[in-house]
Amino acid sequence: MAYQSINPNDGKLVMSFEHLSSAQLETALADADSCSRTWKTTTFADRAAILKKAASLLRTHVDDFARLATQEMGKRIAEARGEVNFSADILDYYADHAESFLAPVKLNPKVGEAHMESSPFGVLFCIEPWNFPFYQLARVAGPQLMAGNVLLVKHAACVPQCAIAFEQLLRDAGAPVGAYTNLLISHAQSDQVVDDPRIKGVALTGSVAAGRSVAARAGKNLKKSSMELGGSDAFIVLEDADLAKTVPWAVWGRMYNGGQTCCAAKRFIVVESIADAFLAQFTAALSMLKAGDPMDAATTHGPLSTEGALLQLIAQVDSAVAHGAKLLMGGKRIDRPGSFMQTTILTDIAPGNPAFRDEFFGPVVSFFRVEDEDAAIALANDSDFGLGGSVWTKDEARGRRVASRVDTGMMFINNIDWTDAELPFGGIKDSGYGRELGNMGIQEFVNKKLVRTAHLDAPV
Repeated sequence: MAYQSINPNDGKLVMSFEHLSSAQLETALADADSCSRTWKTTTFADRAAILKKAASLLRTHVDDFARLATQEMGKRIAEARGEVNFSADILDYYADHAESFLAPVKLNPKVGEAHMESSPFGVLFCIEPWNFPFYQLARVAGPQLMAGNVLLVKHAACVPQCAIAFEQLLRDAGAPVGAYTNLLISHAQSDQVVDDPRIKGVALTGSVAAGRSVAARAGKNLKKSSMELGGSDAFIVLEDADLAKTVPWAVWGRMYNGGQTCCAAKRFIVVESIADAFLAQFTAALSMLKAGDPMDAATTHGPLSTEGALLQLIAQVDSAVAHGAKLLMGGKRIDRPGSFMQTTILTDIAPGNPAFRDEFFGPVVSFFRVEDEDAAIALANDSDFGLGGSVWTKDEARGRRVASRVDTGMMFINNIDWTDAELPFGGIKDSGYGRELGNMGIQEFVNKKLVRTAHLDAPV
């Protein structure tokens, strides 16, 4: 399928793009390989100047970038502006900290001296999703460009204008040809890129199926990979939670970005003694959301990214009900133009129901009642995913104990605020491996070389 920009608010085709030819793809690979040889020798200061300029351009033109995201994947305009600004923060963060993150580390052998030093892998291939069309790019571009790597990026087929705009942003900021290249390529061409010997590492953010396929291909080529895949995060509400603070976070956690976030709150696990009160307030708050044009600042419920995403979500809800789940609210598309889904709550989801393990990538709540804290933790851990999660309690020490017992890459106590460039992002189990952002994010694709100096006689 060619790359198409279709406005999910009205279903109209805005623009389409053809795949690169084989010759164009080879030129992109050759340019990246050539750039890599010089980019790795540039100073941190020179790299930082380019990323700082890019961050400044993002902030200066925040509305232009935000409108592209809203037009292509339906993100509400205020959220789109927030994403653009956070992307700028990430670029600034690595421009400021990369050199210290990658500084030589002194070791203390019994004899002589030793240190670890870091050097870039070279050309990386990054496959990125549509749900955060600029943030997903910034969180690979920031750390990896500052580490001295260069990037070839295959973005999602439904956000080609965002993909092209981000490449142009870095060019406008002074990045040389080959440092960051957007590839409008097919899945078959993507496989060719993974196989190409000039590619030294592969990063993917996407579905579990895509992760399995790309990770297997990278592994066959003995190439390092990182995978950020799906999630079915637990939102654990204990009996002592402050509902006045918890319910607004529940709404945000499920409905931010139209519910189309890997680390969104998806499974609401509530202790029985507070379940009725929580559900009543949560349902009332969700019912207040109003569908509308995501370009309108007053809209509180935007469309899903594509018509295909909407149809898949409806089919998942129908399957859940067919297998015994109860539909408390919603479950259908909204009767208006565009790819809009009703806010939906499913209850009574038994372990044999596909909905018990599936990820719902949209405004669908899976609600569970549990007897106590131990039952909440057990249910939270009974998942194929392990990306994030949260726990809500007035007792922070208790919250930390619960957080330590939940098997995920990230846990949040009385918040779900992952939007900080300093905080590593990633998961375990079917949610993938590796980390992005923070100090850990820049370490994924650098060679950690041991250098030892010692005056020793050879063993006899």
